[in-house]
Amino acid sequence: MLPVYYSFNEYLRDRFGEKLYKLSLDGGMTCPNRDGTIGTGGCIFCSAGGSGDFAQELCEDVDIQIEKAKERVAKKFRGNKYIAYFQSYTNTYAKMDYLEKLFYKTIQNDCISAVSIGTRPDCLGNLVLNLLEDLNKIKPVFVELGLQTVHESTAKLINRGYALPVFDEAVKNLKEIGINVVVHLILGLPGESEEMILKSVDYVVKSRADGIKLQLLHVLKGTELEKMYLNGEFKTLEKDEYISLLVKCIKIIPNSTVIHRLTGDAPKKLLVAPLWSADKKDVLNSINRELEKLK
Repeated sequence: MLPVYYSFNEYLRDRFGEKLYKLSLDGGMTCPNRDGTIGTGGCIFCSAGGSGDFAQELCEDVDIQIEKAKERVAKKFRGNKYIAYFQSYTNTYAKMDYLEKLFYKTIQNDCISAVSIGTRPDCLGNLVLNLLEDLNKIKPVFVELGLQTVHESTAKLINRGYALPVFDEAVKNLKEIGINVVVHLILGLPGESEEMILKSVDYVVKSRADGIKLQLLHVLKGTELEKMYLNGEFKTLEKDEYISLLVKCIKIIPNSTVIHRLTGDAPKKLLVAPLWSADKKDVLNSINRELEKLK
């Protein structure tokens, strides 16, 4: 019997022959949607940590940062091979000499089997693409794109700062140089219906992206989204609503597309809503029980 979906852990075992653990790192960059190049304040859901609230703190040497990140996860993971995940802010948004030094040193670390780089589709110029292509010849490179939605009305509301054709072009360019593309979508954005969300999922599947991350919308302290939530402008999904929606998403994602994430979590000290999401174990168990019914 085929699995309900192709999980990231299964993919890693198929490709690398073993489980790898993602080390969340801080590349020391900002975002054009924060520094005034495109906008200020970033996307309305993004915390001050730039979606890297679980990342190992930036330090003077990436090898030291990797070792500290390994120490943090030592109780969870007994293996010795990792993925270096540059998660905070926009990790191709810096001068080329800085990017080259950072990524070459990272990829040459013996314990790193692959590098995953979170970035924006509008921060992938030709020089960056050339760098990614060269890195990918050394070890596998994943590029994670924060799309969140395909609907322009929502993109404007969340202050994403780029139009859908920019995403299309980025995926095309990355695929042409052999990069593994992972796309982030948020489920439960203000004003989006179930039909709209499923359309976003279908669009990503048809985009030729290799993987997809499905993320529950979290309302975090200090964000514009928090102000909207406290003003009663929208409601977050209940647990049963989210799981039902998630199952519908999974049904339209083929097994050729790797599902990297089913929900995600947020720092409890920052989480405003939905509070049920703070119990990650219960959420994952509830999702698994529902997915068992599909077998």
